[in-house]
Amino acid sequence: MSKSPVSNKEPSKKKIQAIRGMNDLLPEQSPLWQYFEGKVRALLARYGYAEIRTPIVEQTALFARSIGEVTDIVEKEMYTFEDRNGDSLTLRPEGTASCVRAAMEHGLLHNQTQRLWYQGPMFRHERPQKGRYRQFHQVGVEAFGLDGPDIDAEVILLSARLWRELGLMEHVTLELNSLGSSEARAAYRDTLVAYFERHHEQLDEDSRRRLSSNPLRILDSKNPEMAEMLAGAPKLIDHLDDDSRTHFEALCAMLDAAGIAYVINPRLVRGLDYYGRTVFEWTTTALGSQGTVCAGGRYDGLVEQLGGKPTPAVGFAMGIERLVLLLETLELVPEAARGELDLYLLPMDDTATAAALLLGERLRGELPGLRAQLHCGGGSFKSRIKKADKSGARLALLLGEDELAHGTATLKFLREEREQQSLAQAALAETLTGLLGTRDT
Repeated sequence: MSKSPVSNKEPSKKKIQAIRGMNDLLPEQSPLWQYFEGKVRALLARYGYAEIRTPIVEQTALFARSIGEVTDIVEKEMYTFEDRNGDSLTLRPEGTASCVRAAMEHGLLHNQTQRLWYQGPMFRHERPQKGRYRQFHQVGVEAFGLDGPDIDAEVILLSARLWRELGLMEHVTLELNSLGSSEARAAYRDTLVAYFERHHEQLDEDSRRRLSSNPLRILDSKNPEMAEMLAGAPKLIDHLDDDSRTHFEALCAMLDAAGIAYVINPRLVRGLDYYGRTVFEWTTTALGSQGTVCAGGRYDGLVEQLGGKPTPAVGFAMGIERLVLLLETLELVPEAARGELDLYLLPMDDTATAAALLLGERLRGELPGLRAQLHCGGGSFKSRIKKADKSGARLALLLGEDELAHGTATLKFLREEREQQSLAQAALAETLTGLLGTRDT
């Protein structure tokens, strides 16, 4: 057999682009994410939650055993591959299983309670849409070792406080349900399957597939042709065991006492197999059709399911992309959080560049919150002024021959109709503080 001739063609010049559904975060967007993440980080510290960071790649079995092998995530959406050793690995599609694995592996759950949180990228191969991508980012909160309704109430109140601090409270709705114990769900499952079998003709193809594997997920169907039939289905909340009913009633009483409005949604089941008892979602219609921005609940059996001792647990996750989009849509991001420059340091010619560089260093030391940028790259004075204006800075500090000779700087207002001022360099920090206000250092 003759060998194929070696191609002498030049390498393809086709541009390489990002993978569909895996988006770049550009510089103008980063300040919005930093604003949101900063709010979350500060709030969780106030509630005593500690950050944990886990790898983005885990053994595939972790998610198959925790999420459930007959869920859409495991069946259709996971990015799974074999490494060079033949091990099956998966890019994490959600954060709870990884958090549980890490807490177990490092002994964090041994005769102790834990309040943990994390943030980072997750991966699911689904159709990209507005605010939902194949690589997406979540903040997750998990509490272990506490089995009362008080911790359920705390994580819900924590999320409610975040909405208030972001200005979102009037734009979100809390939906609440209880899935009861595993025994109660098993009995309810039989009742539900019997109901769906009587209405088999009305089930779509996806629901018929789920009928034998995961019938509770049929309740979460968004198919409008099934809406009337689903509305008449038996409700899980009417089949709760006594302990779960008492737990749920106590949770509702605590939310009532705290003034948190909620809607009991008997069709809310969540898409992951590990949930039991309390489940909840915060939804919004501000992005068009109703969408979920935060969801969670109890998963008391997951630690044991993954090989640990029985450990009660509750948590939630929120999608950063969707919440940042919501803040932008509602124009709730403060101007100060948008990352604009305060000051452009402008040497009027190259002889003043070194002095402007040193002045900038001094001002950053005296005003730790100051956002200042030095003009680099030379150019005519006219081009330098254009770059100062294009930078978005509120103010420019000009240094030229006269300023160097007299120890001054000329302050130019780039966004206001005000006369420029000549100031002694020693007084600059005080003047800038008065003009710009103070920021956290």
